[in-house]
Amino acid sequence: MALTGRAALLAALGTLPVGLWEPGLTGILAVNAPLALACACDFALAAPVRRLRLTRSGDTSVRLGDPADVTLTVTNPTGRPLRARLRDAWPPSAWTPGTEIEASRHRLTIPPGERRRVTTRLRPTRRGDRQADRVTIRSYGPLGLFARQGTHQVPWTVRVLPPFHSRKHLPSKLARLRELDGRTSVLTRGEGTEFDSLREYVPGDDTRSIDWRATARRSAVAVRTWRPERDRHILLVLDTGRTSAGRVGDAPRLDAAMDAALLLAALASRAGDRVDLLAYDRRVRALVQGRTAGQLLPAFVNAMAPLEPELLETDARGLTATALRSAPRRSLIVLLTGLDAAPVEEGLLPLLPQLTRRHTVLVAAVADPHIETMSKSRGTPDAVYEAAAAARAQAERHRTAEQLRRHGVTVVDATPAALPPALADAYLALKAAGRL
Repeated sequence: MALTGRAALLAALGTLPVGLWEPGLTGILAVNAPLALACACDFALAAPVRRLRLTRSGDTSVRLGDPADVTLTVTNPTGRPLRARLRDAWPPSAWTPGTEIEASRHRLTIPPGERRRVTTRLRPTRRGDRQADRVTIRSYGPLGLFARQGTHQVPWTVRVLPPFHSRKHLPSKLARLRELDGRTSVLTRGEGTEFDSLREYVPGDDTRSIDWRATARRSAVAVRTWRPERDRHILLVLDTGRTSAGRVGDAPRLDAAMDAALLLAALASRAGDRVDLLAYDRRVRALVQGRTAGQLLPAFVNAMAPLEPELLETDARGLTATALRSAPRRSLIVLLTGLDAAPVEEGLLPLLPQLTRRHTVLVAAVADPHIETMSKSRGTPDAVYEAAAAARAQAERHRTAEQLRRHGVTVVDATPAALPPALADAYLALKAAGRL
């Protein structure tokens, strides 16, 4: 139950004649008794909130940055009209800051036995599952003096998926892939190991590609052409430990790693390769295996959506063992992790021979563009100290990357915006070199 502002205003106005003409108990009763009776009648005529029936429908998933519409259907089975204000509560991260009040509150008028729909538009600001909280309804009487109030639990979940900003790079990478595969007029062939076709020798061709048997059967020298291998296995490993929690710009490093992984998965699936996903810190956080090309990206974004960085050190031994179990035959293992010296030198480096003995390993790391800006600072003592600190951080990253390369690992170290295309280029380079 709740008194409205209108009832409070009438009570305040009623105190004026009481104070002027009858400042006693009689005057108070003369004003407040009719007002109390009107409030009681208003309460009795207001539609009961508990008997209302509420159901939900609408979007169950949305990409981060896009709006999601969730519809609430309110049915009034009572014999009284419903005049109400409704608040559809969701977590704060389901709204753009400053828009919650306007987006979550609705006015309703529902005649007896009818129903109405109201739509709440969400604009999530974080990945993950956003679950609806309670629905609060305040039902007013015809005079607007008194209201009934109650809450309903109407469950609904909207999964906020990674935004996949790097998909804008996919057309150019697919064009490069078609060139490697020889499907365009530019006959650029990769140095793969799968035989494609024979053609006539032209000056400049590698003489090791001459097919002498075919040459003996024709009047011109014939050379073999090759295409990049297909049906190779690629395992994307997301490190969800503490180093992935560091924020670069407005988002954690894990989000940039996800964006790069999605671009590489889309490209590799178009190239005919099989792609799996593993997210790990001290246990398996997500595992996607055996998906077809059409199922791959939906499965990946659904598995990535609820992932959050864990504030603990990644178990490198457990990660290596799990990756080896997930890749039983020769594969390309893409490890999206950090290049911090201590975790790499103490955790990953001693275990690398187990991976590189059987697999091709690629390490991709997210660099902070602010470090590059700091390294160029000059003019004041503070700026010089910043530049020195940035130079030292860059030198440590370069030294760590060089240690990984000495173990036969391909390293991609780039800023969040540059990492997805750089990782895709590294994959295409490995494919062109026949290392997959």
